[in-house]
Amino acid sequence: MLVIVLENSPPRLRGRLAIWLLEIRAGVYVGNYSAKIRDHIWKQVESGIEDGNAVMAWRTNNEAGFDFMTLGANRRIPVEIDGAKLVSFLPLDDGTVL
Repeated sequence: MLVIVLENSPPRLRGRLAIWLLEIRAGVYVGNYSAKIRDHIWKQVESGIEDGNAVMAWRTNNEAGFDFMTLGANRRIPVEIDGAKLVSFLPLDDGTVL
């Protein structure tokens, strides 16, 4: 299983992803592809995201059962702690963390 979520992405990127993946909600794409095709799709996201941001998650054989990668500015950033990939929140502009 492969899931890609786009925010603030150009329409042409959304159309390009719709060629390979099913858009189940605005900016949310799902499919089931090999690692090679997954990498090819992610390169399309990297080249077309412009000022937006994206996250891609896929099933894999690790303790969590999945892995993910992100692209672009977002308050949620991936961090690795003791071999586990988690998500950390950057503080707001005023320094508070929600």
